[in-house]
Amino acid sequence: QGIFVLGLPYALLHSGYSGLVLIIFAAALCCYTGKILVACLYEENEDGQLIRVRNTYEDIANACCRNLSPSLSGAVVNMTQVMELIMTCILYLVVSGNLLSHSFPSVPVTEKTWSVIAFVMLLPCVFVKTLKIVSKLSQLCSLVHFIIIFVVMAYCLTQIHQWSWVKFRLSTDFEDFLVSVGVIIFSYTSQIFLPVLEGNMQNPEEFRCMLNWTHFSACVLKTTFALTAFLTWGEETKEVITDNLPPFLQTLVNLCLLTKALLSYPLPFFAATEIVCTCISRGNHSNYRSPLFALGVRGSFLLLTLLMAMFIPHFALLMGLTGSVTGAAMTFLLPSLFHLKLKWEKISFLEKCADISVFILGFLCSLAGTVCSIKGLLEVFG
Repeated sequence: QGIFVLGLPYALLHSGYSGLVLIIFAAALCCYTGKILVACLYEENEDGQLIRVRNTYEDIANACCRNLSPSLSGAVVNMTQVMELIMTCILYLVVSGNLLSHSFPSVPVTEKTWSVIAFVMLLPCVFVKTLKIVSKLSQLCSLVHFIIIFVVMAYCLTQIHQWSWVKFRLSTDFEDFLVSVGVIIFSYTSQIFLPVLEGNMQNPEEFRCMLNWTHFSACVLKTTFALTAFLTWGEETKEVITDNLPPFLQTLVNLCLLTKALLSYPLPFFAATEIVCTCISRGNHSNYRSPLFALGVRGSFLLLTLLMAMFIPHFALLMGLTGSVTGAAMTFLLPSLFHLKLKWEKISFLEKCADISVFILGFLCSLAGTVCSIKGLLEVFG
């Protein structure tokens, strides 16, 4: 449940009833691609038992293209993952600066300066070495997120006398609908983390069950939250629903959102630096495996995210462009393609049709999102 959830009521404003269907459909779709991606980590042995022969997204890519190029596809996947993870980290810094400036409007400090202050609070991330620490921070992040959801929904329930289903409609503007598709689908994406997560589970055989329950729970929460908030504000629903709250609640929620953004940062940051450190240290150079080298990589990444957050103009549009390309690729295109390649002789006809359908749908979503983002960039620079 990421910050994207706060944009779901706005997505319903542009998609109406079709948005509710899309929230459910996206949950099923992302759950399915998560399962087939992890299935690519396993192969059957001579006794017909499934054995985990691969560990990462990169290993799956290399296995699919070993006849063409043993390592090129893995490098492309790694680059795509790192690009998306860094963009996510930058977004959290941008959001932190924005929230600080809105929480303390009387302080004569620019939004970029607030981003630097947020950056200082994130400096301890360079010392994070294990996933266990990241998981504890993510647990705190989830707790803060539920507080935000509870506050918004509690206020909405106090306005239940104003609710009206007349506010709902079917989307008529195709571009507006595509915006909703992007927000809804990418609020579910977790495929980048799934191979590592499954490998760290105490009972990996429960992975599929875990994925079913988490996506079902996410779907129920997203639907309830989006519907409740939209029925409360209707046509006045803003891009981030917390902006609709009265001032006395808005400051409280903004500070909670700031805490959530800062606690969310370590997970994509840790994942990106681990990928880079692993790729560089594969050689026999002992210097690349030293703790000092890892510290340098993490410090460089932290500084890079700050510089990009401060100096890249129109970051939201660039984020949309990157998400349309890398997000759709990592969530839909590659899992379905890799599953078809590695399991073609072992899966049923219906599974093949499902994989092909997911690939086509992912390609269309990626193409449409890319066109809309480029169009937005051209309008801004035009």
